[in-house]
Amino acid sequence: MGHAARPAAATRSTARAARRALPALAAAAGMVAVLGIAPAGAHASSGAETAAGTPAKTPVATGYGGAVSSVDPDASAAGIEVLRHGGNAADAAVATAAALGVTEPYSAGIGGGGYFVYYNAKRHTVSTLDGRERAPLSADRNLFLGKDGKPLPFDDAVTSGLSVGTPGTAATWRDALDDWGTRSLGQVLKPAEKLARDGFTVDETFRRQTADNEDRFKDFPATAELFLPGGKLPAVGSTLRNPDLARTYALLAKKGVGAIYQGEVGRDIVSTVRKPPVDPTARRVVRPGDLRTEDLRAYDTKRQAPTRTSYRGLDVYGMAPSSSGGTSVAEALNILERTDLSKLGERDYLHRYIEASRIAFADRGRWVGDPAAEDVPTKALTSQRFADSRACLIKPDAVLKSPLAPGDPRNPGAPGTCDTRGHAAPTTYEGENTTHLTTADKWGNVVAYTLTIEQTGGSGITVPGRGFLLNNELTDFSFAPADAGVHDPNLPGPGKRPRSSMSPTIVLDGHKPVLALGSPGGATIITTVLQTLLNHLDRGMPLVDAIAAPRASQRNAAQTELEPGLWNSPERARLEALGHAFKENPEIGAATGVQRLGDGRWLAAAETTRRGGGSAMVVRPAG
Repeated sequence: MGHAARPAAATRSTARAARRALPALAAAAGMVAVLGIAPAGAHASSGAETAAGTPAKTPVATGYGGAVSSVDPDASAAGIEVLRHGGNAADAAVATAAALGVTEPYSAGIGGGGYFVYYNAKRHTVSTLDGRERAPLSADRNLFLGKDGKPLPFDDAVTSGLSVGTPGTAATWRDALDDWGTRSLGQVLKPAEKLARDGFTVDETFRRQTADNEDRFKDFPATAELFLPGGKLPAVGSTLRNPDLARTYALLAKKGVGAIYQGEVGRDIVSTVRKPPVDPTARRVVRPGDLRTEDLRAYDTKRQAPTRTSYRGLDVYGMAPSSSGGTSVAEALNILERTDLSKLGERDYLHRYIEASRIAFADRGRWVGDPAAEDVPTKALTSQRFADSRACLIKPDAVLKSPLAPGDPRNPGAPGTCDTRGHAAPTTYEGENTTHLTTADKWGNVVAYTLTIEQTGGSGITVPGRGFLLNNELTDFSFAPADAGVHDPNLPGPGKRPRSSMSPTIVLDGHKPVLALGSPGGATIITTVLQTLLNHLDRGMPLVDAIAAPRASQRNAAQTELEPGLWNSPERARLEALGHAFKENPEIGAATGVQRLGDGRWLAAAETTRRGGGSAMVVRPAG
């Protein structure tokens, strides 16, 4: 798929010099100030515990034996525990994900789905699992239309059985371990089962997310009992236990994921979706869904080739549709390939990054959906030829207007033709909560895994007695076409997977891993991963600084979202003078990554401040 032309020698040498310099920079906690924002608190850690017994949360660690990076220290520690006992990157990824189901239950869990990207060091190959949720087999394009033929109010759809897709997370865990793991599901679930039983320490982020959902959580007794103990918000510093989830994990360890797809847990999921258990005193009207046991029995993950493109002489692998992450990141990189971003000033660099994102999102909206139901031109979207037909739209002294019309990757014009033959349509809404983890092991295997239950708190509905929230992933479908005159590949359909923006990414230099990366954030995932790659590969930032740098997100909209570090910077006025329009977003994404250093060490990197900071750990620290 779409291998770009090799870059100029000067650009390649810049990127390689940055990679060679990284060990020394990271060891010295070389936090580069970006537009006056200096990330804080970076230092190597193996997961030393605080006085309260919770593993320390640090954003960067270097060492040997493998690495784990996630948003949560308990989850990262679960992955490290598996690595220390001889497990590999796939084993550690499942262990970390299961622990995130305990400590990050509003972002992920066995009630949701996700995408798993795996680099096999022995075979030098990258493989993927599409574990995205699916619509019921009874669904059609009118799933989210009322009797009047108009789209349902979004909030009504979110908190409903109607929004719940067939979960894919447990099947992803099973298949990842079957294909690449060395441990059983029961073995890798042990740390998470213990964590659910013994409890974790509530932090500010967890309390805030609970408060944001308090009104709807109160309407579901099982949810309120779990997350509003005694009818109140959990206090920061308190211990939250989830014995129901501990028992569910123990059941999966004993019986396998068949307990979900053919057994008692699945029957409980179906009954919860079809008749949501609402408090009888609640005013909320909760629409039931039509999920059936047949949907669970019919569910399977999809093994497929990753997207692949070349950038600055490196091979960038991502997730193919049903996710739009791999195609969109690849297209934007291909658009930028012909420009030496390392030589541009900050304004011009940001201008080109924003415009490349705008173009990629215009094409994403027209062409990307579930390939089982849509004709998605994945190879053409990730080709350099198509990118070249679109790149000439970017002008150094002018701004493209959104919504921008898509091009036609199936029949792109010649380079320089500035292909805009499609009809413009606005970008549809996508929720912003998910979680991402990255793992690596002593053998050189690497995992980038993004998983979700959609928005914070998912549907808000906990399966009684099982300890996990159900997703509201089907709201990622377009409720109706954004423009009646434009084909929308993301309308609901029977058994269809809604389009995602999740972008787990692995970068190789030849056959050797360079880094793995991903983020939560709905449609902002694509721009977060793209900007982080550019920050590191083109701008020479150490990975932890590339993650921490303030973000901009353009998604074929009239305004580009800016985090405070850019909103309050001089670059904003300089970009506005070109014609850019902006709105402030307090926080975009929450990335994690791992990187292979030149001397054989692993570097794990996470956020310094977003979501309260992430947790990077290695098995044997060596600064």
